[in-house]
Amino acid sequence: MDNENKRSIKLSRKTNETDISISLNLDGTGKYDIETGIGFFNHMLEQLAKHGSFDMELKAVGDISVDCHHTVEDIGILLGKAFYTCLQDKSGIKRYGDACIPMDEALCTAVVDVCGRANLVYNNSVNAVSIGSLDIETIEEFFKAFCSNAFITLHINVIYGKNAHHIVEAIFKAAARALKEAVSLSAENKGILSTKGCL
Repeated sequence: MDNENKRSIKLSRKTNETDISISLNLDGTGKYDIETGIGFFNHMLEQLAKHGSFDMELKAVGDISVDCHHTVEDIGILLGKAFYTCLQDKSGIKRYGDACIPMDEALCTAVVDVCGRANLVYNNSVNAVSIGSLDIETIEEFFKAFCSNAFITLHINVIYGKNAHHIVEAIFKAAARALKEAVSLSAENKGILSTKGCL
């Protein structure tokens, strides 16, 4: 844990399939330096950082010659672990966040509960198989891995849209804005926002 900022961290994860390192600051300004080897996924993670106001450096080397699945999923795992560790006991956070984001003809909602329980509801109307070298079906795997390791509940619902790029970008921007709100510190809430006394 970074001693200068208790809500920032550096983590790494290495398997036979991927080698990933991340530096995350939840109280940043949206600065990013991201390289995953998957161009469109870089672009989406940049949206997550920028619109969430998270400072993020992420470097990933994976077996993308096989496909992008392992790399995308493992990034979700490590990013989730980083969020979980930065939030510690979740004292003082708003806990809930929501966003409804348009991207041209596409519209997406994201609703977050930083509750200590991992759940993902994902309703996506994209018909395309891939965008660039990113397999569309791995987007759900990314968010599933992220939620499972951050121990958060996230509901993503694509209301409508036609262009795959626009739909997926709306998803990441909506998730970013909802996460930004949920993890932000509340002036009114000095403790843990739960009758249980813990999250």
